[in-house]
Amino acid sequence: MQTTIKNKILRVGHSPDPDDAFMFYALTKGVVKLDGFEIDHVIEDIQSLNKRAMGAELEITAISAAVYPQVAKDYWILASGASVGRNYGPMVVANKPVSAEQLKGKRIAVPGLQTTAFLLLKIFLDDFIPVVVSFENIIAEVKAGTVDAGLIIHEGQLNYKNFGVENCMDLGKIWFKKYHLPIPLGLDVVRKDLGLETARKIQSALKESIRIARSEGDMALDYAMQYGRGIPKETARQFVGMYVNDDTVDLGDEGERALTLLFEEGARKGLFEAPGKLEVIR
Repeated sequence: MQTTIKNKILRVGHSPDPDDAFMFYALTKGVVKLDGFEIDHVIEDIQSLNKRAMGAELEITAISAAVYPQVAKDYWILASGASVGRNYGPMVVANKPVSAEQLKGKRIAVPGLQTTAFLLLKIFLDDFIPVVVSFENIIAEVKAGTVDAGLIIHEGQLNYKNFGVENCMDLGKIWFKKYHLPIPLGLDVVRKDLGLETARKIQSALKESIRIARSEGDMALDYAMQYGRGIPKETARQFVGMYVNDDTVDLGDEGERALTLLFEEGARKGLFEAPGKLEVIR
């Protein structure tokens, strides 16, 4: 059943990260509009957005890909807006080089139990003690020795060497080597009760917003820098380039196969039930 949106306002949840801000630049600035709707941007960390999605609170939201099996009854996947790594992704770092075998049974700081990074670590390591730490504090906890290792995401993948820690497991590379597929880390989803017609309009607007951001380059990047947590502009440019790419414009058949595989592997680990055939809006 299609719902009626109060006051024609669509709440759009996305995280305060430069890549998310970059792709929503044109929608935020009103360069791209959704006819008949106003957009209310809800900017929260991804863990908070995951929890909101479990309650089907927001009409459109970013989520960790790992959460989708739990919200598939309420949301369709948008073909545009995914954060996808090709031969790169979350990493496990420690104060000294250690093997995956040596990490078994160790205390590893993780950015949340609902993140795709955590799901990947469960797929490839499984035997460890997770310690939930806010992502921006993980390297500090590793340095302090309060955990044996840390699972890093976001710009930590680029600047971890600056803090004197070692990359022990590159989960994006491990995934690519094993499956020869990209790894979808984040998704944008749209609530099913909006109906297919509205969902397709939202998909079209988001795809156009991403296209404009990529074409305008520095203007969109300057806007995104306010969410860069003080990182240098060139680091932000590199990070945005990693996660706002051709796969972000359209997930494509390869991305859908990778998502299906990710969910099958998670189900095999007993973490959730696989959602079956994916429902992707194009």
